[in-house]
Amino acid sequence: MTGLIRTLVVEDDPVAAAAHAEYVGRVRGFEVVAQAANGVDALRVLARGGVDLVLLDVHLPDTNGLEVLRRMRAAGNPTDVIMVTQARDLSVVRAAIAFGATQYLVKPFTSGAVRAKLEGYLAFRDRLAAGPPLAQDDVDNLYDALRAPVGADALPKTVSRETLDAVVAALRSGAGMTAQEVGTELGMSRVTARRYLEHLVDSGLAAREPRYGGTGRPQLEYRAR
Repeated sequence: MTGLIRTLVVEDDPVAAAAHAEYVGRVRGFEVVAQAANGVDALRVLARGGVDLVLLDVHLPDTNGLEVLRRMRAAGNPTDVIMVTQARDLSVVRAAIAFGATQYLVKPFTSGAVRAKLEGYLAFRDRLAAGPPLAQDDVDNLYDALRAPVGADALPKTVSRETLDAVVAALRSGAGMTAQEVGTELGMSRVTARRYLEHLVDSGLAAREPRYGGTGRPQLEYRAR
């Protein structure tokens, strides 16, 4: 591969857009060349050219990412797309595949998850550049590159996806919460809750600050970002 993979980030939430751009920028071989907060701006950027990959959020203020992807393909634009969404609806996944999405990311995700996807995509491009596949094994190996390698789920062994999703949902339900409050709500120990909360902080998905009041040392309060 020569040059950097020029990436467009399409996300209407400015905090999320900045995080996604930062995640991409951390991966060797990639650079963010533009950001768009809606479908119209995304299509305008793509029409100018100079984009190799799009991180495309499904939920946009003026349309949805699937419609942007459909319009890209209808215009003959073959730029690779990684769909980004909170939706776990099978119909969305099927539509994204039908319109030619290369990969799929489900929020909330960490920088490690983005790295795994992008490194797989980079390997995919490198294998394409090496020449056409000659046999079934070559084709299988080509598409295997798009799958995150074993162990690259971006979650530590002590963190499960189901529990992490529950902690994220608890944080988004209201005001800031301490580890004890999250543990009480979800039926887990304070230590376990704190481990998940600290993982979210390290991943940029939550922020912590001291909660003052009463006597003794202040408690740590966590808020979703």
